[in-house]
Amino acid sequence: MKHLEDYNLPKDLKTMSDEDLELLAVEIRDYLIKTISRTGGHLASNLGVVELSIALNRVFDFSKDRIVWDVGHQSYVHKILTGRAADFATLRQYGGLSGFPKRSESVYDAFDTGHASTSISAVMGMAAARDIQGDDYATVAVIGDGSLTGGLALEGLNNLGASRSDSIVILNDNGMSIDQSTGGMARHLNKLRVSQGYYDFKKKVKTNVKKIPKVGEDIYSSLSKFRDSLKYTLVDGVVFEELGFTYFGPVDGHDIHELTENLLLAREAEGPVLLHVITTKGKGYRNAEENPNRFHGTGPFDPTTGASLEVKTAPSYSEIFGKTLTALAEKDKKIVAVSAAMLEGTGLEVFKDEFPDRVFDVGIAEGHGVTFAAGLAASGLKPVVAIYSTFLQRAYDELMIDVCMQDLPVVFAVDRGGIVGSDGETHHGIFDFSYLSHMPNMKILAPRDGKELEEMLGYAVSCSGPCAVRYPRGENGDIDIPRMPLDEGAEILRGGKDAVIWAAGIMVKNALAAADILKAAGIECGVVNARFIKPLDTEKILQSAENGKLVITAEDNVFSGGMGEMISAVLNEAGRTNDILNIAWPDKFIEHGTCGELYKVYKMDAESIAGRISGRLERKA
Repeated sequence: MKHLEDYNLPKDLKTMSDEDLELLAVEIRDYLIKTISRTGGHLASNLGVVELSIALNRVFDFSKDRIVWDVGHQSYVHKILTGRAADFATLRQYGGLSGFPKRSESVYDAFDTGHASTSISAVMGMAAARDIQGDDYATVAVIGDGSLTGGLALEGLNNLGASRSDSIVILNDNGMSIDQSTGGMARHLNKLRVSQGYYDFKKKVKTNVKKIPKVGEDIYSSLSKFRDSLKYTLVDGVVFEELGFTYFGPVDGHDIHELTENLLLAREAEGPVLLHVITTKGKGYRNAEENPNRFHGTGPFDPTTGASLEVKTAPSYSEIFGKTLTALAEKDKKIVAVSAAMLEGTGLEVFKDEFPDRVFDVGIAEGHGVTFAAGLAASGLKPVVAIYSTFLQRAYDELMIDVCMQDLPVVFAVDRGGIVGSDGETHHGIFDFSYLSHMPNMKILAPRDGKELEEMLGYAVSCSGPCAVRYPRGENGDIDIPRMPLDEGAEILRGGKDAVIWAAGIMVKNALAAADILKAAGIECGVVNARFIKPLDTEKILQSAENGKLVITAEDNVFSGGMGEMISAVLNEAGRTNDILNIAWPDKFIEHGTCGELYKVYKMDAESIAGRISGRLERKA
């Protein structure tokens, strides 16, 4: 068997036989498992699109043609096939390959993705630009059945079908998003999966009838009404053809020959085409096939057993959230939970096991989920919406108008707040303080550790209006310092005559460690756990800023619109002339890397914070 380094990819794909391509698929799967077991990443979804990626790069030339991978976490095979196999070991490492398509990384990546449901709209834009400019290239969107539940995808389908522009939408149907796909679209796809008989019949009728001399075309036209009647009989809900697409499928997504034939047909067809491909998430690796959720996004693991190599020393914030909410719901029957295809990721599986009738998975439809929760709240329930910070951005208008404007008691459990590490720009949650803080009626809390998260959730479900509790990814590690009651506002953890750090959430730990470093250097630096980002504890802010003390703000959020900017405004409005040092993420999209690496690079780790404070005090002196 040849090895990946022996191929000239993607050029060799054009001349290889089906048998040789099948051997290549085996080699790629082995390489994926071997590499991702060391680096971590999205394994199951990539194992499921090996043959599809090979067939796509065999039929098209994506240095000229355009492909948009919806979400993009399944683009690893595409990267390997387009000249990046030698660098694949750097995947998701600082300075290495991104775990998502990046235009800056390769000419073969036509569009940056990371969030769901965007591919069809993007491809339609590319097709329109091609047609206006008289260019000649194919446009292909690859979208999963989970992403197809998103409103933007349905808007794109509707508009592209009406446009009659040449484009191909490949529906990669594995019945999964991160959790099982839910809703009416999923049921529709289940029915389409067993409708092959109609499509075989349709193909044979068209081919054979048109061969009849002189009258073939007329007979075929007359049979169209019969064909459509049969279509509605055999296929319950022909939604794609009604939207204006020529529908091909279902096709076996692991048969390279069948995929190639259908892609060639789709390329030659006029107008928009939807190719429905059936794949198995985790294909070829038993551990991932049996547990695709576990291997959707994984850390390093033993490739033989599939066992994680990550050592846990404490429960994660998500686990604490799920257990705490379940305990609160046992006492209050009005508490219900809402998530967007993320029940397991947000820790809500335990809630679902205990209260299956009080948990709602709306699919990849964050905007709908927020307004749905508003409806629950307007009718007397206490909904808790658990969504990752980066995905809650997709529901901005619904947060503003449907929840905050009506001052409805909806709790937002904002998971993965701050940087998240190797998933990079599209997944860092560094904008939530900013986009939530300017919404009237919204309260925002950030716990210093898991124990405080428990207390804040209890407070949040008792609020009469909207409240967001924002916490980071990963393990919590409680801070061993006596706790002040939450109703006392900001928590003074340490006093200091030279400076004071106002820290939010996970940055409290870095602030305390920085204060220890400064103390060893003879600098007394206080630390305050802000706890409430909105409303801020303005009284304690002004008290801590007495005597011209240096005030430092530290947050895992961008500075613009964040806590630091708000504290600076409080001091300015009070006429204070304190020197202020704001420590936050800069006005840019932060690249991928471990959290530790990124804190250090951007001088937000404890050592860097201490150095920045001592440097500022020296300049001030």
